[in-house]
Amino acid sequence: MSDLSTKMNELFGRIERNNLWRQRQCINLIPSENTPSPLVKICEICDPAGRYAEHRTMKGKEVYFYHGTDFIKDIEIEAQEALCEYFDCKEAELRPVSGQMSNEIVFKAVTKFVNRKSPEGTFRKLRTVMNNDLGKGGHLSSQPMGALFNYVEINPETGKENCVNFPVMPDNPYKIDEEKMIELLDANKPELVVFGKSMFLYPEPVKKFTDHIKDWETRPVVMYDMAHVFGLYGAFQAPLAEGADLITGSTHKTFFGPQRGAIVSNMAKKTHFRKLWLDIKSRAFPGSTSNHHLATLLGLLVSTHEMNAFKDEYQNKVLSNARAFASHLADNGLKVEGDPADGYTHTHQVVVRVIDHADGAVIADRLQENNIVVNYQALPDDKTFLTSSGIRTGVSEMTRYGMNEDDFGELAQLMARVIIKNENVAEEVTAFRQKFMNMRYTLPLDESLELASRAMASSFPTNDYVKMFAENLTNLGK
Repeated sequence: MSDLSTKMNELFGRIERNNLWRQRQCINLIPSENTPSPLVKICEICDPAGRYAEHRTMKGKEVYFYHGTDFIKDIEIEAQEALCEYFDCKEAELRPVSGQMSNEIVFKAVTKFVNRKSPEGTFRKLRTVMNNDLGKGGHLSSQPMGALFNYVEINPETGKENCVNFPVMPDNPYKIDEEKMIELLDANKPELVVFGKSMFLYPEPVKKFTDHIKDWETRPVVMYDMAHVFGLYGAFQAPLAEGADLITGSTHKTFFGPQRGAIVSNMAKKTHFRKLWLDIKSRAFPGSTSNHHLATLLGLLVSTHEMNAFKDEYQNKVLSNARAFASHLADNGLKVEGDPADGYTHTHQVVVRVIDHADGAVIADRLQENNIVVNYQALPDDKTFLTSSGIRTGVSEMTRYGMNEDDFGELAQLMARVIIKNENVAEEVTAFRQKFMNMRYTLPLDESLELASRAMASSFPTNDYVKMFAENLTNLGK
C-alpha cells in the first residue's frame, strides 16, 4: 500500500466514524446547525463544484466573465426567485458564502452609501450604529470585533467604536426594552440599526422602531440579521413586512440549505434605498467574493424549493417542539431561561441555566460524552462573554428527523439525568436516536434516491466510479 493510500485509508476511516456518530448515534441540538437533505448534499459533487461564474451589472446588463456559465446563471436567477417567494420580497443577493459575509457586505455598502454626498476626496465611517450587546445575545458578526470592524467611528469620550446597544428589560434580559430603545434612538440618531441575535428567544420590536422613524428626513438603515431564524421567517417574525429595509442570514441553520449566506430586501427600482441595493450588489462582487461556491448555490436552490413546499408544516412544528422541550426541561428540574408565562421561547432555541451543577462548558462536555451535542453559552448576567453559566439548544435538526413534543419530553429526562445526576446515558441516547433516522420535509426516499443517482452518475467522466460506489454501498449495508 502506498503512503498516499495509507493516509487516505486512515483519514476516511475517521470520516466514516464521525459520520456514523453524528448521523446515527447522537442527538444534535446545536441551534446553528442542520443536516441538509440527500438532494442538497448530492448537489455539492455535481459539475458546478470548482467552476467560476463571476458577474456584475455593467450599463444595465449582467456581464459574466467566464464561459460555460449558462446553466449556473439560470440556477442563480431561479434561486433568487425562489428565495424572494419565501420572503415575499423583491430582491435577493446570493453571492455571500456565509452569514457573516452577508453582514460585512451590508456594512461596506451602508458606509459607501452614507458617503455619497461627502466632499470629494473624503470618506468617513458610520457615525453611530445601534445593535444588540454581545453579552445579551447579540451576534458576533454584528459587533466591532466581528464584521462591523473598521466601519464605525470612534467615540472620543470612550475610545471605542460608537455602538449603542439596545436596552433590555430588567425582568427579562432576552427582550428589548422598547421605551428606552426609543429614547436612545432619539438621542443618538444612528445611521445603521442591526436587529437580530445568536441567543434568540423573542421577536425584535421592528415595527415600533420603524413607525417611530418613518417621518425622519434622514432615517437609519434598518437591517435584521436573521441568521438563526432564517428558516422561521413568517411564523416567527416577518421583519420586511414590519418595515425593515434588509435581511441578512445564513442558509443552513433553521433553513434547509448548504452553508451559504444571503441578503434580501424590497429595494426595487424607484424605492428609497435603491442606490444602497446597487452598492450591496457591487460589494458582493467584486467587493467581497470572486468565485461564490457554485455547488452550494445549486444546493441552495434545491433547499429553497423544499422550504417553500414545507414551510408552514416545518415552522409550526419547530416552534411547537421548542416550547414543549422548554417545558419538559423545566418539569425535570432544570432552570430554563425566558418567561414561563409565554412558553420560554418563540424561536427554535431553548436556553438552560446550568451553573448550579457545573460551568456550561463542563456540562456541554458531559452531554457530548453521552451523545447529546449542545453549545455552552454565556448568559446576560455573566461578567464576560467567555464565562458560560448556561447551554444553548435548538430543536430544528431533530424536528426534521421526526421528533415531536413527547419525544422531546423523553430527551429532557435523559438530559436532566446527565446534568443533575451526572449519570451515563450514552447507550440510551443512541438507542433513542434509532427512532429518528428518516428525514422529513423533502421528497420521499425513493424519489430522492432516483434523482441523486442520476446526478451522481452524470458527475464523473465514466460510470465506473458510480458502479464501484454502488457495489461498495450494497456491501456496507449487508
